[in-house]
Amino acid sequence: MAALNEKEFQNAFIQAFEGDDSGDRTPRQTPGKLYSRAAPTPVESPELLAWSKELATQMEIDPPSQEEVEILSGNKLTDSMQPYAACYAGHQFGNWAGQLGDGRAITLGEWSSKNGIFELQLKGAGPTAYSRHADGRAVLRSSVREYLMSEAMHHLGVPTTRALALVSTGDKVLRDMFYNGNPEYEPGAIVTRVAPSFLRFGNFELLAAQRETKKLQQLVNWTIDRYYPHLTESDRIIKWFEEVVQKTAFLMSEWQRVGFVHGVMNTDNMSILGLTIDYGPFSFLDHYDHSFTPNTTDLPGRRYAFGNQPSIGYWNLGRLANAISLLFEDTEELEKALESYEKIFWDYYYGMMGRKLGFEKVGKDEKELISRFEKVLSGIQPDITLFYRLLADLPSEATPEVIIKHLEPAFYNDLKPKEQEVLATLLTDYSKMRKNSRLSEEAIKRLMNRNNPRIILRNYLLHQAIEELEKGENKLFLRLQEAMKTPYASEGFEDLVQKRPQWAETKAGCSMLSCSS
Repeated sequence: MAALNEKEFQNAFIQAFEGDDSGDRTPRQTPGKLYSRAAPTPVESPELLAWSKELATQMEIDPPSQEEVEILSGNKLTDSMQPYAACYAGHQFGNWAGQLGDGRAITLGEWSSKNGIFELQLKGAGPTAYSRHADGRAVLRSSVREYLMSEAMHHLGVPTTRALALVSTGDKVLRDMFYNGNPEYEPGAIVTRVAPSFLRFGNFELLAAQRETKKLQQLVNWTIDRYYPHLTESDRIIKWFEEVVQKTAFLMSEWQRVGFVHGVMNTDNMSILGLTIDYGPFSFLDHYDHSFTPNTTDLPGRRYAFGNQPSIGYWNLGRLANAISLLFEDTEELEKALESYEKIFWDYYYGMMGRKLGFEKVGKDEKELISRFEKVLSGIQPDITLFYRLLADLPSEATPEVIIKHLEPAFYNDLKPKEQEVLATLLTDYSKMRKNSRLSEEAIKRLMNRNNPRIILRNYLLHQAIEELEKGENKLFLRLQEAMKTPYASEGFEDLVQKRPQWAETKAGCSMLSCSS
């Protein structure tokens, strides 16, 4: 274990690539540069609100002293830190946006431990060359959401960036939450984000758009050497892309498993390591609705709605393939690798859904039943998290009326007679298939409960915790922080295992959010 202010940070990325070393944070284009130096801007009175002990232990970092809280707030740098903002481009809502970059995130450097090398990044630490006339700050509500959600996703078993610390700044930040001409001052905060790398599809798109082929080749080779070192063949670039396809397909299936909706799947928000990255207007599903998007900016097209996420993953991979196609004389193998996404995703998807339903193996009959579940549940729209947990305890010998009664806590509305009939028929067929399993009933329940979370970080709970923190209270925040560590537990935190209340259906910050959320 080591203290933040004592250990020497590494700076492999900026040592490997050309950047703008001026330190000038004036918004501008930086062609051919992969980063710009950017020192964090000091804040008034930093206070540590949260510290991820589990992540700190993995990284071998000692609990922070008050002096180290100054580092986590951007008020202090150590001699080995060489802070910078990365430059990348991207497609936003399907349209080419050109140069983007870290507008409110500053990387301090790389922390090494026996468990790997981790980039530490302060989100909300002030303006950079890529802030595009914004202030580079983050408000408490968005910082709380990112801190809790990234750690919640980790404990759910979903690939994700992590959050080490949450610090309030003591400063006020002006934000127009819904871009509707009603700006307000809100308390500021900074999240310390952690990942092996924050490289995105957009890093590669940037160099391709600038026709910087040599630098693109250098970035691809560096990425493979550092994060895919097992790829040593002469065709390693295509093998690398195949692995990115596989990781992205797996991530999409995991989002579908837990009912997570990212909300803004632009290519600059797609990790080259297959991690969930950039938590903004996200949400878990409450009622099961494929067309649900939590992002007001995504209306009315709903490009990034829950049911669209797998296809958007493919679309985004297409943009990455297009970028690296500059490195190929013949793109046939690249196109073949991209087209493999569909089969890979559906293999992951059916395997995942099989485990949610307690099937040891998924064949033709199981796939047909899974499709029926999708159709029926999309129609009646139960609370999807509660539904699958209740399904694990489905009475083995019961009439349709008893089955419906058992699942009633998951319904937001009373089922119509036809809906009851369709659901009862589906569950009767499911029960027969479940009885024919080679697994015991207890083994089926264990399998289902390992794959269907009982506790999720619902937006209304986040909203309540944020409101309390803004009043100086942290009881619910601390309770959520603990509850998210055991999402599959069979008991505990009963008050958090509830449907979304009616008052939260239309309340700002509970149902719909914006990209500033």
